[in-house]
Amino acid sequence: MTDPAEYILTLSCPDRPGVVAAVSGLLAARGCTIIESQQFGDRAAHRFFMRVQFAGPLGEDEITSAFAELAPDFAMEFRLRDVARKPRVLIMVSKFDHCLNDLLYRVRAKSLDIEIVAVASNHPDLRPLTQAHGIDYHHLPITPETKARQEAEVLALVEHYQVDLVVLARYMQVLSEELCEKLAGRAINIHHSFLPSFKGARPYRQAHDRGVKLIGATAHYVTSDLDEGPIIEQEVARVNHSHSPEDLAAIGRDVECVALARAVTWHAEQRVLLDGHKTVVFPR
Repeated sequence: MTDPAEYILTLSCPDRPGVVAAVSGLLAARGCTIIESQQFGDRAAHRFFMRVQFAGPLGEDEITSAFAELAPDFAMEFRLRDVARKPRVLIMVSKFDHCLNDLLYRVRAKSLDIEIVAVASNHPDLRPLTQAHGIDYHHLPITPETKARQEAEVLALVEHYQVDLVVLARYMQVLSEELCEKLAGRAINIHHSFLPSFKGARPYRQAHDRGVKLIGATAHYVTSDLDEGPIIEQEVARVNHSHSPEDLAAIGRDVECVALARAVTWHAEQRVLLDGHKTVVFPR
């Protein structure tokens, strides 16, 4: 006897009584067993969010059709994913390799349940690292004059590989507003964030000169507002006067890897729901 299929359902709708009962009742009526259920009501936005992981005897199309019939009753937006299908991920990088290397290792160690289908970069430097893992590498040079054409090539890769998620793993280029819109809700970026914040060149030198006590990194969804997208995860590390700029950079690399890996993991497990300019993240 084969095990029943396992699914993850996420939904949001106006907050009103009866949503949980309707969802659980629909699943029970079709012989499904709830494995995990989490919900949150945003009182300020009057919106309800829910994540349900369940197993059942029905196919994905049947479950999707059932919820499509229920959705209008609650003005509900929902997503359903078969747990057996790993999200397909395109990673974009420049020359820094720490985040890419970390994600590749986590996939190989089976601690990150995604399929990295390709890596794209505006530099050729990380081809050996990528191909050592048996993954396609695409060198897509970019200049101000070729930016539109290069981003069209990125979208062609997204379509060719049937990409579910694009991860900017220290990709040192600003995406155009058009590309941000086409990747809305399915592109994650990692960047250094300090208290206070230091932008531009040599941020760790600036942080050292100001004597910061905390350094950090922020993983967020990509929007046309540079580094202003909905935050998924943040990580910090405490530092002191004895740390050199090189020490801060090394600590920062570790922090960036941790924050990005968590964000990708939670997105892949459909634990992140957009709530306007914020996110609802259901913990593991």
